[in-house]
Amino acid sequence: MTDMTTSSATTTEGVTVTVSPRYHPERSDPAGRHWFFSYTVRIENTGSKPARLLSRHWVITDATGREEHVRGPGVVGEQPRLVPGATFQYTSFCPLSTSMGTMHGTFEMIRDGGVSFNAEIAPFTLVDPLDYN
Repeated sequence: MTDMTTSSATTTEGVTVTVSPRYHPERSDPAGRHWFFSYTVRIENTGSKPARLLSRHWVITDATGREEHVRGPGVVGEQPRLVPGATFQYTSFCPLSTSMGTMHGTFEMIRDGGVSFNAEIAPFTLVDPLDYN
C-alpha cells in the first residue's frame, strides 16, 4: 500500500470533509488495466449545530475523462449524526481502468429542525505513483 500526498479538505457550513486516498499495488493489475484505490473520509462538525449525513454524491473521473456518478443513502450503511466537535471516519474503495483519476462530490446534510445543505467534498487525485513520479 502506498501513501500519496493527494488529499483534500474543505469546510461547508461548519462541516469539514477531509479525504486521504491510497493506491493498493497488491490489489491492482496494470497489465489488465485495473488499478485499485481506497480513500479515507473524515467528517468533522466544526460548527455550533448538530448535522446528520443523509446521502452521498460522488463524481469519479478517470484519465480518459469518463465520468461516473455514484449516489446513495448515507455512507458505509450509516447516516451519522454529528454534534458539534464530533467526527465520523470511514474508508471505501474505488477501482479504475486508468492509472490516474479524480474524485469529488457532496454529502447531503440536515440540521436538527430540517434545514439541509450540501457539504462539499473537494477534488482529490487517485494515482499510481509508479506511473506519475
